[in-house]
Amino acid sequence: MRRIVAGLYVRDNCHPLKATLLLWVQVPMWVCVSLALRNCSVGALGSEVQEQFSSGGALWFTDLTAPDSTWILPVSLGLVNLLVVEIFASQAKTPVSRIQRLGTNFFRAVSVVMIPLAATVPSSMALYWLASSVVGLCHNLVLRSPAFRRLCRIPRSPSHSDTPYRDLLAALAARYSLGKQRL
Repeated sequence: MRRIVAGLYVRDNCHPLKATLLLWVQVPMWVCVSLALRNCSVGALGSEVQEQFSSGGALWFTDLTAPDSTWILPVSLGLVNLLVVEIFASQAKTPVSRIQRLGTNFFRAVSVVMIPLAATVPSSMALYWLASSVVGLCHNLVLRSPAFRRLCRIPRSPSHSDTPYRDLLAALAARYSLGKQRL
């Protein structure tokens, strides 16, 4: 069986570890950028950098060295992360396994825990985390677009829909309207 599976990996060029390759680059990069922003915010790189961060914000977060006292950035971060998790959870066309349910619930919990964590770090870090999450959300939504998939010549699979956004909204509505009926 192992020999057959290994042959399929070679034939179809789809080894499971290839799916994790991006994480091995993305997670350390996220951590390094977060730490660099923290160091800039606390003055570890010099007082002139910290001064630029303290006056370089925008809108309600004018001081990037201080936590967001309005909690707009942290709550937005949590909501965007939850939306990404729910988009992944709604993709399942078949019943999900216990491990998949545990993974989904774990990432839901991480999304909620990120709210108070983002409220305690400098706004520069919370803004970076929010921007990173919004880009991830946009990637998820754009890759569902049939027009984008045609443009990039991404092959059509049986699980892809001609109306992905309508299907996504319907799945989310069904998931949460059923949840409200059970309460």
